[in-house]
This record gives sequence, structure tokens and C-alpha cells, in this order.
Amino acid sequence: MPKTYLEKILRARVYDVAVESPLQPAVRLSMRTGNRVLLKREDEQQVFSFKLRGAYNKIYNLPDTQREAGVVAASAGNHAQGVALAGQRLDVATTIVMPVTTPGIKVETVRRLGGKAVLQGDSYDEAYAHALKLADEKGLTFIHPFDDPDVIAGQGTIGLEILRQHADPIDAIFVPVGGGGLIAGVAAYVKHVRPDIRVIGVEPEDAATLERAMHAGRRVTLPRVGLFADGVAVRQIGKETFRIARKMVDEVILVSTDEICAAIKDVFDDTRSVAEPAGALAIAGIKKYVARDEVVDRTLVGILSGANVNFDRLRHIAERAEVGEQREALFSVQIPEKPGSFLAFCRALGKRSITEFNYRYSDQQQAQVFCGVELRNGNRERSELKALLVEKGFEVVDLTDNETAKLHIRYMVGGHAPQAVNEKLFRFEFPERPGALLDFLRGLSRGWNISLFHYRNHGAAYGRVLVGLQLERPEVKEFRAYMESGGYDYTEETDNLAYRLFAKGG
Repeated sequence: MPKTYLEKILRARVYDVAVESPLQPAVRLSMRTGNRVLLKREDEQQVFSFKLRGAYNKIYNLPDTQREAGVVAASAGNHAQGVALAGQRLDVATTIVMPVTTPGIKVETVRRLGGKAVLQGDSYDEAYAHALKLADEKGLTFIHPFDDPDVIAGQGTIGLEILRQHADPIDAIFVPVGGGGLIAGVAAYVKHVRPDIRVIGVEPEDAATLERAMHAGRRVTLPRVGLFADGVAVRQIGKETFRIARKMVDEVILVSTDEICAAIKDVFDDTRSVAEPAGALAIAGIKKYVARDEVVDRTLVGILSGANVNFDRLRHIAERAEVGEQREALFSVQIPEKPGSFLAFCRALGKRSITEFNYRYSDQQQAQVFCGVELRNGNRERSELKALLVEKGFEVVDLTDNETAKLHIRYMVGGHAPQAVNEKLFRFEFPERPGALLDFLRGLSRGWNISLFHYRNHGAAYGRVLVGLQLERPEVKEFRAYMESGGYDYTEETDNLAYRLFAKGG
């Protein structure tokens, strides 16, 4: 990498607003993995995220004329707060365009920091387009969240601090990846000063912007991204960030939602702090790397990038953490519908704790039970337990990896509905804003009968719904056309095994 980025990072103006965050040993996680795990605590910044570094450095380096005219940014969270804080400190007027789905606490924080919050659109892309329009109409400077040299340099000061704080050998640094500003800055510095250190990006499986780009050798635009880790829910890696990353990043590890939730719990166990999903990516990546390569006695650094999590998301995180940690298995078990069957089943489980047990009478001969069972030895015990139950005469289906079962079916085990003929099942998401659910239901009032409906608010920007509709064959095509014209991302789940076992219509 040319010296220009090294110089830009060394000269970056960040400490007017940022602190040199601690590089803290994760004692429990280190003992569990057999390695020395260190957490770079960017969640301890005053806006609970690393984003203020790049935002401040960018605005500080603007010419006076641009500062006087003001700046505009698009963000649903951490970048917004960084820009607003920088504007407050530098006496620069800031306008932040935020999707209408942005949680109120983040909008209030922007306003508290002196920024003008403009709510526009249901998604970041719509907010981004409106921000560019405002920049053009009002002569404002657009502050990009990641694809800008000054922003990249500001984030790169994290790499500088890590090497200064830990002069001993480091085997790998794990970095969460969204648009790429953080990993580009860290890699640009670390690979210039200590090229022996591996720089490893970590992304959600459903938002793999850098991993797909590195595989293709060019930037790609994902058709859709998952929204659980909303801080990295970006459809395309930045142009400049990818130019750096493709040369400097050693590999990218993808992690699941359950693995992210387990990592949030790991962070809590070691720090008593609650990381946001994007903030815990690096820790999830460390665990997957250790398990995959069976590494021991290494020094591994994870950047804990943020802690701006909505309180009402903690329920969902706690539910999924045990599965992500391989401490819980979810099974569908068929037992005889007769006295003593439950007792026989519980005896078969031995002294294992039952974490969940859902049942409703639906058949005179057989009962279908949805249950969660505590595991002590991960997936190996899960396989052994299933084999044990089968050996004792129970029909068992493992639902631990079934997303529809975990999101919906476990909360609605109520028996089959033979009268619901021609039922088709769909799972989809819609922007979580006031009236969105009502708008969707109004759209369904076209002669289609709703035979099943489950909605649960997980505190995210998008609501998740499972809906069953009684559709004749010609109506299926009509319904799909309606969903696509309305912009709803949906997945048909009519053949999902958990649905067929517990809730299938006639």
C-alpha cells in the first residue's frame, strides 16, 4: 500500500472526540478457546462506536468554505451520531437523513448532538439517495460512511493503537465488515508496519459483500442483505475500500445469526457489556477460525466495533445465543398419544435440562412435540442424543438449523388445520414503521383468505411475518406478482418440514 495511507493515518485528527480505547483481555473466552483473545473496545467511545473517528477526521479536513456551507450524511445509526458529534465540536451544521424505520433513540441522539434529523424512506438506500439530493440542492458536502480516504484514515487509527498497545506478537486481527471503511483503514496500517499479522474480515452469511467481491475479483451488488446485523447491512463494498482490501485482507469468514448471538453473550460474559450484532462479528469470527483450524496458543485480536443495540432486541439475541453456542438442540419428536408417553420421553433424555416444550393434542394415535434440550458437548452430543431417542423408538427430526422453526413455529405450536385447504405458506419481511403491518393486511384484502399468521417484533428495522393463505392454483401466481410489485422480500415455506410437522393446513 502506498505511503499515503500510512501518512494519512498518522496525521488523522480523531482524538478531539475519540479516546484510545482499551485492548482488553477476554479472560473467559481465552480459556475456552485455548488462545489469548484481546478485545479492542470501540464500544467505549462516547457514541458507543468507532464511527466518530472517520466522521470527525473527514469534517476536520474540509476546506473552510465547505464547513461553512454545512454537511449532510445518510445513516440509520452509528455514522449519524459520529457526524453529528463532529459537527457539534467543529461548529458545522449537520443534516442526517435517516430511514423512517430508525429507532427513536438514535434519532433523539442525533438531535441531542445538534444534528438535523430528516426521516426519509424505508431503507438506507432511499435515505442515501435523498441525502445526495439535498447535497446537490443546498450545496452541502456529503460525508460518506466508508468510501472516503479521510474516513478510512480515521478508522485506521484503530490499527495504529492496537500495534502500540500490544508490542508482542499478534497472529491475527479480526475486523467486522460492512462497507469496508474499518477493515481498509486497519489493514492499510497493520500490513505496512507488521505484514506478518493476518487481517481477517468477518461478515454475516447474509451480507457477504467483501467475501463475494474477493471471490469474483470485482465489486458485486447483493440482491438483498440480512438485517439482523444492521450496522453492516450493506449491499456493495466501497470502491476505494475494496481496492485496499483485495490487496491487504488475508481472508473473510462468514458467520450465522446464531453465531453472532452467541458472540454477544461471550462479550457480556467477559465485559458485562452488550455488543450490537455488528459489533460482535469479530468475536464470532475468532471462534469460528479457532474451531475450523484447531489453533491454540495464538494471540487473536477482535475489534468490538459498537454497542448501539436496541433493548427490545435482547430477547431475540438471548433466545438464539444458546443455539449459536451449540448449547441447545431443537427437536420435533413423535410420541404415542397415551398416558405415560411424556414421562417415557423425559426419562430417555436423562438428566439433560429441557429448555422448551410445546405440545397440543391433534391426533388420537400420535403426538408431535416441539422441544429444546440443553447440550453440554455441542453438536456431537446433539447427534448422539438424536440417535439415542431413535433407538428408544421415537421418531425425531432435528430442527436446530431450521430458520422458520426458530423464528415462528416454536411460538405457534397449535396443531394442524385440516379445514385450511390449499394453504400456501410464506415468510417475509417489511419495514418496521407505524402502520406497516396494517398496510400489508390491507393489501391482502383481495379475496385471499388468511389461514395462518404469526408476527413477532424483534426490535429490528424490519418485521418478520409468517402467513398462510388459501390459494387456488391460479391465485398463487397472482399473489406472487402482488408481493413482488409491493417490494416485499419473501420466501415460500409450504414445504418447510417444521410447518408440515406442526401446523400444516389441509
